[in-house]
Amino acid sequence: MALIDSPITSNIGFNLEQTEEQKFIKQAARDFADQHIRPHVMEWDESQEFPVHVFKKMGELGFMGVLVPEEYGGSGLGYFEYVDVIVEIAKVCGSIGLSVAAHNSLCTNHILMFGNETQKQKYLPKLATAEFIGAWALTEPNTGSDAMRMKCVAKKDGNEWVLNGTKCWITHGKSSDCVVVIARTGELLDSRGMTAFVVDRNNPGLKAGKKENKLGMRASETAEVIFEDCRVSEDAVLGNVGDGFIQAMKILDGGRISIAALGLGIGEGAYEASVKYAKEREQFGKPIARFQAIAFKLADMATKIQAGRLLTMQAADLKNRGEKVTRESAIAKYYTSEASVEISTDAIQIFGGYGYTKEFPVEKHYRDSKLCTIGEGTSEIQKLVISREILK
Repeated sequence: MALIDSPITSNIGFNLEQTEEQKFIKQAARDFADQHIRPHVMEWDESQEFPVHVFKKMGELGFMGVLVPEEYGGSGLGYFEYVDVIVEIAKVCGSIGLSVAAHNSLCTNHILMFGNETQKQKYLPKLATAEFIGAWALTEPNTGSDAMRMKCVAKKDGNEWVLNGTKCWITHGKSSDCVVVIARTGELLDSRGMTAFVVDRNNPGLKAGKKENKLGMRASETAEVIFEDCRVSEDAVLGNVGDGFIQAMKILDGGRISIAALGLGIGEGAYEASVKYAKEREQFGKPIARFQAIAFKLADMATKIQAGRLLTMQAADLKNRGEKVTRESAIAKYYTSEASVEISTDAIQIFGGYGYTKEFPVEKHYRDSKLCTIGEGTSEIQKLVISREILK
């Protein structure tokens, strides 16, 4: 008798064959990335430009509100379609894929899952169409994985809450129109001592701090968010007071599917570029793809991509069915993010000296891929989550 259920084979109930609608959405994302993103990838990377206009265009196509019900102006789709959108965009540019993921799965999804009807009506239609760009603020300078030690506090003052503190590594920390923030409203280390708030950019107490100069994902804006005597009404509280940390952990369960899709897309982009190059590049009178050393690298890359896709789709299926996804999303995120780095490393090796230059795409895939092993929970945290789940 097995001591634990297999994390690979349990709860699989999805059909690998795509519907016509899913094929259409995937192709639409692919076409958009080729037309509107690919020509500018290195330009945005070099300048660290966050191309807001591109996200506005994606909002028109429904890519910024994939999971939002149609009644709130969204696409009303599920996680299979969402994964495909992220993958197709990330194949071309990990930065844009990351920003689409953060907007959809963190800020927008938090309001969708825990907001009241008034909050949903106010924010979701604008977020789903990218009239608003969203940000989600949990991490602080001294509390990354250890979020329960956060120092950003919210104190009650009459009918208002006053927020003070700094959040860091926040995607869209400067350009967002609204920010979902988790602040401490109770005792330190109390999982019921944190609360989620949604704060508008025009609030005078909300300020943008330092923008990070990053190794990769350079066109995805990452910046500090500073709260200085930031006053919000009780209407800004998402869900119940004290539920912020618990809400955040549920949001991250779904967010890990996003990062799994992101890593999958970056890996696929590096793999496809490698296959094309290996067929064209000749040494010793024949394409390098015909050398076993290169062919085996491509075989390893293809295997990792296939495994990553199955793990990601398994987690997406559970999420679609409303089942617990903590273990499966952590497994998918952990595997695909690490595989993305490995695939991108092999891609540079296949390209040789050319792979080390910015004239070919794989060096950017390599730089972008590393973030997947850090963002929304490091690989080490994923192992912690997985081990706790399988040993329950």
